Amino acid sequence: MTEKQKIDELLERGVAEVIHADLLRSKLNTGKPLRVKFGIDPTSPHIHLGRATAIWKLRELQDLGHQVVFIVGDFTGVIGDTSDKESERPMLTREAVEQNLATYFEQAGKILDMSKVEKHYNSEWLEKLGYREIGEHADAFSLSDFISRENIKRRLDAGKRVSLRELLYPLMQGYDSVAVKADIEIGGSDQKFNMLSGRKLQERFGQAPQDIIMLDLIEGLDGRKMSSSFGNTINVTDTANDMFGKVMSLRDELIMKYFMYATRVSAERMKEIEAGLNAGANPRDAKLDLAEEIATLYHGRDEAVRAREAFIATFQKKEIPDDMVEVSAEKDESLVDVLLRNEVVTSKTDWRRLVEEGAVKKLDGGEEKIEDTKILATPGVYKIGKRRFVKLNIS
Repeated sequence: MTEKQKIDELLERGVAEVIHADLLRSKLNTGKPLRVKFGIDPTSPHIHLGRATAIWKLRELQDLGHQVVFIVGDFTGVIGDTSDKESERPMLTREAVEQNLATYFEQAGKILDMSKVEKHYNSEWLEKLGYREIGEHADAFSLSDFISRENIKRRLDAGKRVSLRELLYPLMQGYDSVAVKADIEIGGSDQKFNMLSGRKLQERFGQAPQDIIMLDLIEGLDGRKMSSSFGNTINVTDTANDMFGKVMSLRDELIMKYFMYATRVSAERMKEIEAGLNAGANPRDAKLDLAEEIATLYHGRDEAVRAREAFIATFQKKEIPDDMVEVSAEKDESLVDVLLRNEVVTSKTDWRRLVEEGAVKKLDGGEEKIEDTKILATPGVYKIGKRRFVKLNIS
């Protein structure tokens, strides 16, 4: 692929809007290194594929010789961004933020060459600001700028509370751009107002305003926008088997979108896959290829192939996997307590839901559906939901 083709793909594949496209293209064509800002708030311990789409854009720019500036929002994460929310996002504690961000740079390292990345926490500059500085920043904006935003307007029209704290978030994200002297900022299309705030504040501080690459958002496992708060994510930290199984559970209509946004498959190959689907090819086969491509990005081709084989053996040939979780229970201990202790289920509410949906089965030469949430643990193999298998022993 030529340099021009790389730039074209950078500015077009999965991109919702570029501000300003012609100017940015001309800057990229000069080959002069640019400072590329990306910020991520640690609202969850995991970076999911929805966020990874932006990090892959950073990788493309890194490969073109530009300087990636990766900001973990340990300060903005406490305040909370409501750009994509229909209600006020609660403030996180500092402790929760610290726990969430513990491995963010390591996770980003699955995509980026972190030895070449300029890394920051935005508390470095935001925590030092006083009322005088915040007042000066706020003077660059009007109240109507904020309340005219679509989701804020809907909340106000519905009589919902909008806190003054929420007005501060765009100022903080915007000031991040000033602090790192960003030439480009990359983010989701839901971040448009916040990224434009960076341009406005940079001009106020005498800097050239950053260009912006806005990316389309991708849907999660339930068809809604992928979000940790919805629990519908595929995370870059998932095992190859879990990642593969999650991709296979996606709706068929998302196959091509995921090839576009979540893989590095070429445009030519995507056209072939789409043509096959339009001609009546089985979506399951395309999804198997999709799951393998995604697992390969984060675990390597060999492990992805093993995950594919394990999925086929387990779900198409109805075999029990060899690498299932093995746990032990005390005599007369309830099954739910064993599963909670070993983090197979997240809560008793999660367990109750699974049982009520008929998604818990004991496999002893057949499938015995578990219908009692208080059942005692007995030795054997259990299938929990669609993809979790547990071998239980009594100690």
